[in-house]
Amino acid sequence: MLSLIRLIFIPALYLLLVWLPDTTSAQAADQPSGTITFEDSPQQDAAIANRIREILRELEGYQDVTVTVSSGIVTLRGTALDGLAVGRLNDLAGRVEGVVTIQNEVAETTDVVRRLDPAIERFKSRTEQFINYTPLAGVALTAFVLVVFSGFAIARMKRPWDRLAPNAFIADIYRQIIRIAFMVGGLIIALDILGATALLSTILGAAGIIGLAIGFAVRDTVENFIASVMLSIRQPFRPNDTVEIEGDMGKVIRLTSRATILLSFDGNHIRIPNATVFKSRIVNYSRNDERRFVIALGVAYNTDLARAQELALQTVASLPFVIPEPAPAVWIEELGDSAVVIMVAGWIRQHETSYLKARSEAWRLTMSAFNHAGIVMPETTLRVLGVGGGGLQNSAQEKLGTETSKPRSNEAVVAAATARIGDVDAAMDQELDRIIDTERAQKREDDLLKRDALEE
Repeated sequence: MLSLIRLIFIPALYLLLVWLPDTTSAQAADQPSGTITFEDSPQQDAAIANRIREILRELEGYQDVTVTVSSGIVTLRGTALDGLAVGRLNDLAGRVEGVVTIQNEVAETTDVVRRLDPAIERFKSRTEQFINYTPLAGVALTAFVLVVFSGFAIARMKRPWDRLAPNAFIADIYRQIIRIAFMVGGLIIALDILGATALLSTILGAAGIIGLAIGFAVRDTVENFIASVMLSIRQPFRPNDTVEIEGDMGKVIRLTSRATILLSFDGNHIRIPNATVFKSRIVNYSRNDERRFVIALGVAYNTDLARAQELALQTVASLPFVIPEPAPAVWIEELGDSAVVIMVAGWIRQHETSYLKARSEAWRLTMSAFNHAGIVMPETTLRVLGVGGGGLQNSAQEKLGTETSKPRSNEAVVAAATARIGDVDAAMDQELDRIIDTERAQKREDDLLKRDALEE
């Protein structure tokens, strides 16, 4: 039992000693310094004591402090309200002329009533101040509400903002800026009425720090928002445009405040964050009406390449969906393992002609022209050499040098090859446009794109 009492009592006593105020620090602090020049006089000691007592009587919280002076040494005893008041005694007594040193034996009071009296007085004072300021606060609040209401009324107006902004998204941003500006203005007016404009810098500083912290926390969202603003202003593409972004290709459905939505040629939705779109290389295939298609053809090495090029060029140029300007072109691309690769290019009006169908028909008809002209398009072949240097050759490869056909003019070959030209109307692309128009009509309010916006 004794050990249990020691275990509880000793730590409690230690904590009490730690908690009690350190009077030695008050004793040592703020002592007079310099050379002591003092004439021992009871009258002077009494004058010093009276002077200190008069000072303490004028100050609140020192009613229980006694002062005695002997040979210029001031001794202070009693109790004060708190540690701060105890420490101030050294400074007050040390400034009286003739004081040699100070013995501060004043302790903090433990009287509950004395400790609560200042708090009660402060509460009464603040309550009275609040009551006195209530009418002024009402005027400030009324001014703030009127200014904010005016700002919100101006922001709700459609005509100026919709006309100034390129789209509804930017118009909403203008409205938010107007609301914030009027709220800050109303706050400044209210604080000026209350005479507390110095508080505004603190509020704005705190708001700036909070905004910076939130900005770092939602950096990706902020980046997407800024990219959405820039894209809605620049409008690098229009609805139904065929674009390629970061390797994704499709037709543009709409631009939202967060992402760009494409419709692939397979009918799938592709959603790309606007921050990615803004920083990426954008290929817009629909901006110009003219678009070039390229086809590759392989011919045997023993082919008359000049005639093959001329025949391919004439075939592509004779197609009704190929426009004369820019003119079609032909060139030799490379020498392959078993064939010479010839590239043929032609231009179409892609808003009237399907790009994929046009390229398909150009390929089919050019191959047909080569067949009519006897130009061989060989398959991949292998040559095996024997030990004696002799060789075995694919029978198809041997026929390439021996097969001959009756020569025909290029005009006759082209006429025969292009006797039946397939439909290359842009109906397939228009079907995708119909799907996109339907989706845009359903979610028109979320779209930031305009068909009649200024080109970038």
